[in-house]
Amino acid sequence: MLDAPRGRRGFGYVRAAIAAGLLVACGGVEDGAARAVDAGVPADFAVADAAVIPDAAVFPDARLRDRDAGADPGPDEVDDAGEPRLGAPYPIVLAHGFFGFEELGGSFLTYFYGVKDDLAAHGETVFTPAVDPFNDSTSRGEELAAAVDAILAETGHAKVVLVGHSQGGLDARYVASTRPDQVAAVVTVSSPHRGTPMIDLVLRAAEDERVREWVDGLVRTVGAPLWDAAGEETSLFHAMEQLSEEGAAAFNAAHPNQPGVDYFSIAGRSGMHLAPGPCASDEAPEWITRYAWERDPIDPLLAVSEAFIDGGFGDPYPNDGLVRIESARWGTFLGCVPADHFDEMGQLLGDSPGLGNRWSYLEFYRDLVGWVRAEGY
Repeated sequence: MLDAPRGRRGFGYVRAAIAAGLLVACGGVEDGAARAVDAGVPADFAVADAAVIPDAAVFPDARLRDRDAGADPGPDEVDDAGEPRLGAPYPIVLAHGFFGFEELGGSFLTYFYGVKDDLAAHGETVFTPAVDPFNDSTSRGEELAAAVDAILAETGHAKVVLVGHSQGGLDARYVASTRPDQVAAVVTVSSPHRGTPMIDLVLRAAEDERVREWVDGLVRTVGAPLWDAAGEETSLFHAMEQLSEEGAAAFNAAHPNQPGVDYFSIAGRSGMHLAPGPCASDEAPEWITRYAWERDPIDPLLAVSEAFIDGGFGDPYPNDGLVRIESARWGTFLGCVPADHFDEMGQLLGDSPGLGNRWSYLEFYRDLVGWVRAEGY
């Protein structure tokens, strides 16, 4: 099996650290007044910007392409020696978000809490590589791409399926943009595709370069338990600048959807809101629609950010406590799950999503991977 970098030390500060990291600068908060929207977002949510997101006609739903299992392998499905590589089912790679990790405290805590083991018990081999938890998705994307190279070399497959939570979805899009021949599909779960005014606010408050250098130095020190390779290139502010409104628009322009790669997205909704309009999708599978009437109580650690992000006026911008639904939509939108940003990956420590909410994150990833297989990936 592929050995990914992993944190090894200290666990006592984890709950507060994860919460603080996600709340302050996570790859989760986004801009509801989206400047660039893929073709799946209704016009009353945002105005599409063709310079940022390609027109849907350029990248039609790739499921319409021929998937005849008997077809000859294409040039991207053979190795350097011309030998065929394995096709579907492709390896599943889970990409963690900001302040994320593969394992912490030995194997006691994983970012996708217990997901890999649960999927393994159901016959799947899933990879969860770690990348720099505090950097932008260009740096993190290159690290994820290197992990994908190693996974393909180990398994002999031609491609992978990338499933990214929060900023991990942006990392996955970077890999798909720069190595489209290695990616069959990208599924993003509550990813901040369009930046956030909150990040812009933080950046304005820390315009002094000396303050930024001090914060980055602190991040490199406290981040070592999460990322053994933390060094001089790790920069919280690089990540924050990319997650600003302007930075997100630039990232989208630089890394548009690629032909030959299928893109899907899922959003989270919390704060006891159903959000039937923003969550509407003709493509929603049954394992999402079965929870259409479930309400999720927001985690207390996300209560303030959820209220701030929704605008405070009758919930005009429903969200999961860190990401507005409209910003999480990308490619083929599959709908919303009744979960806050922590619930979506089983944090903290696999706790319940809240009183009265039947949704289960382990069942969610089981169903998601099963759907990926049924779709032919």
